Amino acid sequence: MKPDGRRSARLPQAVDHELIENWINVLWLEKGLSENSLASYRRDLRQYALWLNEQEQHLAQAGRSELQRYLNWRLEQQLKSSSTSRLLSCLRGFYRYLLREGHVQVDPTLNLDNPRSGRPLPKTLTEQDVETLLMAPDTRDLLGLRDRTMLELLYATGLRVSELVGLQLEQVNQRIGVIRVVGKGDKERLVPVGDEALRWLSRYLVQGRPLLQKNTLEEALFLSQRGQMMTRQTFWYRVKRYSLESGIDKPLSPHVLRHAFATHLLNHGADLRVVQMLLGHSDLSTTQIYTHVASHRLQSLHREHHPRG
Repeated sequence: MKPDGRRSARLPQAVDHELIENWINVLWLEKGLSENSLASYRRDLRQYALWLNEQEQHLAQAGRSELQRYLNWRLEQQLKSSSTSRLLSCLRGFYRYLLREGHVQVDPTLNLDNPRSGRPLPKTLTEQDVETLLMAPDTRDLLGLRDRTMLELLYATGLRVSELVGLQLEQVNQRIGVIRVVGKGDKERLVPVGDEALRWLSRYLVQGRPLLQKNTLEEALFLSQRGQMMTRQTFWYRVKRYSLESGIDKPLSPHVLRHAFATHLLNHGADLRVVQMLLGHSDLSTTQIYTHVASHRLQSLHREHHPRG
């Protein structure tokens, strides 16, 4: 049976549920992972535990053969190889924890390979697409002014959407034009903000935020109509709305603007390691995929404009 919303709402049996929650607590204490990451790990483990329960097995009893059958079952359901890779990463950490705590004698994930797949190129936008999107909000409107500022800041800095909506007033230094970002694993980085985004930010802080704040003491930079911190989901819906209104016929989300930020920097000659630092990637190999996007774009331009392209 394919894991769907109805099945995911069920909990594994008590013994598995306790092991999962104990490991989640360890991850939070030892690695400081975000709530989103913890929720993903919890969901993956619960789905595996539910599948095992149907086989009359538990997480601490399952061996390599059960895990292999589960992976084959996922393949039959045509689930994405990227999600299976994430699942394996989760299970490796979980079973290392069980081994350390004496709940299992053998780690069933040893020598299991990740599913092979071509690494997909991130979806991105042209510079004209970005310009069209930035112009979509009606800045005469209070929420339009807020949204234009958020879009400008997102494209100017390449922040993750969770980093953007989580920004606090004290993280923004308008005088020197930088923001202090708290990223994955509570790692901090300083990200410069361009003049155009700073102008919109200044206007929002004077003309927009005080009206949205009302009588609350909320310290979040970007506020909802109720004076509370914006949610990722709300901003995602706003971006989709502007995408439709502006006629951009491409899949669009806040994360696509992050990809556009990185790709456009590389197209204009930025150093890969600088882009890595700005994006907050701990591993350069994560950033290197953008070089393929940039190269693909350059090849397209060459074919389009060179007389012998």
